[in-house]
Amino acid sequence: MKSNPLGYLFAFIAFTVFSIQDGISKHLGDSYSPIVVATVRYWAFAAFALVMAARSKQGFKVALKSTRPVLQIVRGLLLGTQILVSISAFYYVGLGQSQAIFASGPIFIALLSVPLLGEKVGWRRWTAICVGLVGVLLILSPRSGSFNPVMILPLICAVSGAFYGILTRLVSRTDPPVTSFFYMCMVGFVGANCLAPFYFTAVAPADWFWLAALCCTGIVGHLCLIKAYEKLDAVVLQPIGYFQLVLGSLIAVVVFQETLKVNMVIGSIIVVAAGLFTVWREHVVSRRASNAKT
Repeated sequence: MKSNPLGYLFAFIAFTVFSIQDGISKHLGDSYSPIVVATVRYWAFAAFALVMAARSKQGFKVALKSTRPVLQIVRGLLLGTQILVSISAFYYVGLGQSQAIFASGPIFIALLSVPLLGEKVGWRRWTAICVGLVGVLLILSPRSGSFNPVMILPLICAVSGAFYGILTRLVSRTDPPVTSFFYMCMVGFVGANCLAPFYFTAVAPADWFWLAALCCTGIVGHLCLIKAYEKLDAVVLQPIGYFQLVLGSLIAVVVFQETLKVNMVIGSIIVVAAGLFTVWREHVVSRRASNAKT
């Protein structure tokens, strides 16, 4: 396994920056349409993707050439949907509760990997999946008097993110990372800019700073994440991603004066524990399969 102290540093920087980016998205989403905010994020994505493609060995030729272009386009649309829904969730549900439900992503990926990837999931991972789903229900509290249908928004975001993760695994079997990253950014960029004119509103002078910060955090966060993947295995990196839940919840409480209810905290602990176990078991099974082949 790859394990480099610099990789951990890049990972923590990446997830810290992503937490700040979510906070900025929440701030801007309170005043502007999610499509406008997402479009600005995709400006940064597109600029970064173009630079990455230009710096690759074969340039734009390898970035554009995909053996599964339809799946790549669907990936881009799923990520765009996830970004739009997440910004809406920050506004209607709150940053803290949304982050708690987003943390269930690995659980839904494990659940969907059975029908979509044909992977075999043993009783241990099935147990973790069921426990994780109980944690999600606890966060949602559908029977409580405070339940609102808009609380489904972060759940939609988590599920669409899981589908995105599954398709990423599929395309990674044949396409290089630079191709997947390029399609992810450019498909969303085109889609967002097609919708933006219908939702454009005048931007307050003070908010141009936050829009610029949104672009900068997008570029810095993804650059650090790429560097982290170069120095750490995914099985090590994925658990560090839960740091974003902790920092995001802290930003929600300190900056936006949100309240973390008991059911949210307990549900989050259950979801994180189930997610960590799911990732660990997946690594164990993959390692056994690799050893069996050799």
